[in-house]
Amino acid sequence: MFQDLDSTLKAMLADAAAPPEVRAADVSFDTPDKDFSPTQTTVNLFLHDVQENRALRDTAPLLDRTDSQYVSRRPPLRVDCTYLVTVWSTQTGGLKAAEEHRLLGLVLLWLSRFEVIDDRFLQGGLTIPPQLYPLPATVAQQKEGQGMGQFWTALGVAPRPAFSLTVTIGLQPFDETVPYPAVQGVDVAPALLNHPALTGRVRNRTLAPVPAAQVTVIESGAATIADRSGAFAFSGLDFGAYTLLVRVPGQPDVRKLVTYDAAAQVHNVMVPGP
Repeated sequence: MFQDLDSTLKAMLADAAAPPEVRAADVSFDTPDKDFSPTQTTVNLFLHDVQENRALRDTAPLLDRTDSQYVSRRPPLRVDCTYLVTVWSTQTGGLKAAEEHRLLGLVLLWLSRFEVIDDRFLQGGLTIPPQLYPLPATVAQQKEGQGMGQFWTALGVAPRPAFSLTVTIGLQPFDETVPYPAVQGVDVAPALLNHPALTGRVRNRTLAPVPAAQVTVIESGAATIADRSGAFAFSGLDFGAYTLLVRVPGQPDVRKLVTYDAAAQVHNVMVPGP
C-alpha cells in the first residue's frame, strides 16, 4: 500500500530521464527530525498526511463482465497521500545551502512533469490488481490554512526549504463481490392505455418460459393457460390489487400479489421448478 507508493516515487527519481543530480541522490522516507542525519546527499519524502479525497468519492457499484455473468463490487477508496519533500546536503555553510537549493529545484521540476504517474513507475500492490483510475500527482500545492511553523517545531528542527507532493491512490477495503447472470435476451411486452390487460410470462429459475402453466386471478376467478412462450393475459379487469395463482403439474403452487394499473400492466411470475 503506502510502501508501494514509496517505491513508486523512488523509481521516478531514479528514472534514466531524470537529471543526473536527482538520480545520484539517496532517497529516504524517514522522519526528518532532529535525529535525521544522512551521510550523503539525500532527497527525503516524508509521508505526513493521508486523507480521503471526498471530491472523488463514488458510491456507484462497479460491474465487471466475465464469460457468463457480471460481478458487482464496491468502488475503491480514493486517498490523498501527501509528502513533504526536502533535500539534505553533507556540505557546510554556503555550499550546503547552494546544493540543497539546486537539488530541491531539480526534484521539483522533475516531479512536476507528471500530472499523472506513468504506469511504468508503479510498484507492488499498485500494479496487482491494477489501479482502476490513473494516479494524479500535484506538486507544491499547500492546503488552505495549513502552516509549516508548527510542523517544524514538532520535528525539533529549524525550518528548511520544502515543497509538498500529493498522490491520489485507490484502495479497495472490501473484497466482497455479488455475481449477476449475463443478459441473454430482451423481451418487449407491449401495453395499451386504451385497451389495458393484466399480462405477463411464467418463467422458471433459469428464466426459461413455462408453457401450459395454469394462471388464475383469485379475486375474479378468471383463468387461462400460458402459451408456448409462457405468456398469459387477462382483459376486462378493473385496476387494483390482485393475486395471481400459478399451477404447474408436479410443482408447488405459486402465488404473487400484483398491483395492476395503466402504468403497471405487465407482471411476470417465477416458478421454482425446471
